[in-house]
Amino acid sequence: MIPPPRRRLRARGRYLLALLKRFRLTLAMAVVFFGVVPLVFKTLYRGPGGARISFGEALHHTYFLMFGQPSLPYVGDVFLELLNFALPPFGIAVIADGVVRFAYLFFAQKNHDKEWITVISETLRSHVIVCGAGRVGYRVAAQLLELGHEVVVIEKRPDAPFIAVLQAHDVPVLIDDVKSPQALQRTNVRHAAAIVCATDDDLANLNTALDARRLNPSIRVVMRLFDDDLGARVRDAFQAEVLSSSALAAPALALAALDPRISHSFHAGDRLMVVSDFQVTDALAALTVAELQHRFRVVTLCVRHRSEPQMHPKPTHHFKRGEVATLQGMYPDYLELRAFTGERTPPVSAVGRSDLAPLRTPEPEGGDSAI
Repeated sequence: MIPPPRRRLRARGRYLLALLKRFRLTLAMAVVFFGVVPLVFKTLYRGPGGARISFGEALHHTYFLMFGQPSLPYVGDVFLELLNFALPPFGIAVIADGVVRFAYLFFAQKNHDKEWITVISETLRSHVIVCGAGRVGYRVAAQLLELGHEVVVIEKRPDAPFIAVLQAHDVPVLIDDVKSPQALQRTNVRHAAAIVCATDDDLANLNTALDARRLNPSIRVVMRLFDDDLGARVRDAFQAEVLSSSALAAPALALAALDPRISHSFHAGDRLMVVSDFQVTDALAALTVAELQHRFRVVTLCVRHRSEPQMHPKPTHHFKRGEVATLQGMYPDYLELRAFTGERTPPVSAVGRSDLAPLRTPEPEGGDSAI
């Protein structure tokens, strides 16, 4: 999960935009002090003998006047003298307010403070909120980032194992209880596209989903629930996507026990679909992609041979010895193809077998969040 330079620059740009938004009143006052006030002095001020002053002299006078050090001689203009008396306290107040607030937000960024998370979230639109920074939440956030989506993470425990990794890659991580009234609002849930409730607490996930739907009726809700019966009722009642860890893991565990060469499995309706890599041998080398699909009803997803993978090869592509083909099909068709290639009995283990989405950052020890 290495952040590309473009995403890092985009994060810096969002923070700058957020700062400009927060300091818009201060910036407006600065324009008045250093733009309008010098014009007033340039227009109205007449020195001894009626001499006019330039805009530069007026700006110079205004700048030092803010610190109680006027640079122009006294004149008998009542309005200008009132301006000379009123400008210093107002100018010092604006400067002090800007410096203090900027310093606070600067250190809030360094410390990943709640205020900084709020500032960043205000600039996001159609982002995804991930609740829980455990193993599941971290994998979800990593996958979303690789797909190019903006992510904000909420985690209750400041010592959760994946927080440091996420923060190091410029992912906003709000350290707060997701059940608190302000947690979702700090992540700009009203403009979020989806929320993923990935903690290991079913009740917390359900409460979070209900709060998110209340604040943003159009938000897409994805929940991780351990109770399959509860998940079915929630799915029907709230039109939310509910995923059970046991239901997702069961096909993978069962097929791994039977054949470790299967890298992925899923159900399409009531049909079990599998994905597996095949070394191209003499049997496959006699076929094209179209012939393989017509004969064994499998789809060729990718072909590799000492170079970049060729995704979705053309139907006329002829398999060559030494290539590795990634194929997808129904489980009975997969078994038929294995028999055709002469690999009836699966090995005890399969080298290079892939699990889920590979992570580029080593995983520290630790479990899922218990928010």
